Amino acid sequence: MKPLPDARLNRRKRTDRAFRVLALASAAAVLLSLVIILGAILWKSLPALSLSMLTRTPKGGFYLGKEGGILNAIVGSLELAIGATAIAFLLSLPLVLYLNVYKGRASKTAVWTRFFLDVLWGVPSIVYGAFGFIVMLALGLRASLLAGMLTVALLEFPIMSRAIDEVMRLVPRELKEASASLGATRFETAVKVLVRQSAPGILTGVLLAFGRGVGDAASVLFTAGFTDRVPGGLLDPAATLPLAIFFQLGTPFPEVRERAYASAAILTLIILVISLAGRALGRKATRHVVK
Repeated sequence: MKPLPDARLNRRKRTDRAFRVLALASAAAVLLSLVIILGAILWKSLPALSLSMLTRTPKGGFYLGKEGGILNAIVGSLELAIGATAIAFLLSLPLVLYLNVYKGRASKTAVWTRFFLDVLWGVPSIVYGAFGFIVMLALGLRASLLAGMLTVALLEFPIMSRAIDEVMRLVPRELKEASASLGATRFETAVKVLVRQSAPGILTGVLLAFGRGVGDAASVLFTAGFTDRVPGGLLDPAATLPLAIFFQLGTPFPEVRERAYASAAILTLIILVISLAGRALGRKATRHVVK
């Protein structure tokens, strides 16, 4: 192979340096944006952050600046998001296994199913909320924790399905063929090969959907309702942190708006803790992954 002329070599070096600088600038912009957003929220929330805010429910006059906390919204958000994520997972995993084990890559069923999941992913959350509200009216139900769970599960379903599907499509075909050659059924291949090989990606997909569900307000505005009490059952209305932030920011009282920023900081902290826990679990799950 002939050596490159000096002019071409220098041009390639300049191009490489330019893209390296661009990549570093992009990474710095993302990091700086994150720091600014988190810093601003934390700075605004410091006057209102306290242990009592986390352990107490709203009292009379809470939205006028009087005593109380957001325990109802914290518990409601976690219950709703965990329930919705569990429902979405029970729907997503069988569908993804069916597409990757029982249908080929060129199957029209698989192609169209993935297309419809992509369309559902792009549907605004307020549309899911409106659909859930229509179903509630048709069934004669009222706003409740269960209605919010089902609506958010529909919102999370395409997100989780496509995230898990993309990971499972990366599993080497040789592993599936080796499993079949050893006499394993398709179901055994799906559970013992695909699921184990995709475990870190599955966990990532679940956390991605959970983060979308716990932070969404539009889909639960008409379906979960809002209450100052901790929900005692699935048919009781439930408060959520996004709606608590929305209602508190809409008041003219500075003390209440400070609580809104504190609520936003708590919501961010919840997602951060869950993400770190997911990474730790993901490292353990990689022990079964063939590299």
